[in-house]
Amino acid sequence: MTSVRNVPAFSRSPKTQRRRILIALYKALLAHFGPQKWWPGKSRFEVIVGAILTQNTAWRNVERAIANLRAAGLLVPEKLRRIKRARLAKLIRSAGYFNVKAERLGAFLDWFFGAYGGDLRRMDRTPTMVLREELLAVRGVGRETADSILLYALKRPVFVIDAYTRRIVRRHGLAAGDEDYDELRALFEDNLPRQVQLYNEYHALIVAAGKNHCGPKTRCDGCPLEAFPHIEEP
Repeated sequence: MTSVRNVPAFSRSPKTQRRRILIALYKALLAHFGPQKWWPGKSRFEVIVGAILTQNTAWRNVERAIANLRAAGLLVPEKLRRIKRARLAKLIRSAGYFNVKAERLGAFLDWFFGAYGGDLRRMDRTPTMVLREELLAVRGVGRETADSILLYALKRPVFVIDAYTRRIVRRHGLAAGDEDYDELRALFEDNLPRQVQLYNEYHALIVAAGKNHCGPKTRCDGCPLEAFPHIEEP
């Protein structure tokens, strides 16, 4: 049975109150977990590859796939585009759905070279929301993946929403949790300063909290957000 501990409906509260609670949650997470130094990657292109590979799998599985690509010298757009999909699928097998993800990487690379000649510097000149729409038109790139690329690889102030974020905002009364992706993105972007580093760190801290405490089953003991009004679920 769900136990409610005086959870306020922040989603219907004045903007100043939503901003205050979002900042308070961030500070509590940062004090507990410390800087997360996300997204791990040796280059911006590697971050993009990781964002595509991490769909529906744990990051540790992606790390093995990235290590295979790095060892093969393929974390360069021109080289990765030239290899056969079967070989690519074999190298990224640990990331799961490897045939599908090889096709998605191929689709991204086809668009990247077709639209920008494989040059990230050319992408840097494209306005954020224009680039977001272009990414979303690439087969296999959804909103979370597109926003991860924008935030972590291209340093754009776009907040990433994932399953952990939905659980945390729902369990702390900031939203129902079943809102449209862009509505939840606006919850953060409309109430926080438009700062890349803040969005980067906040999302990474939410992931840390989700992995350690706020999974499908709550593990509230020791959570840095335990002192805030929240819903406990079995």
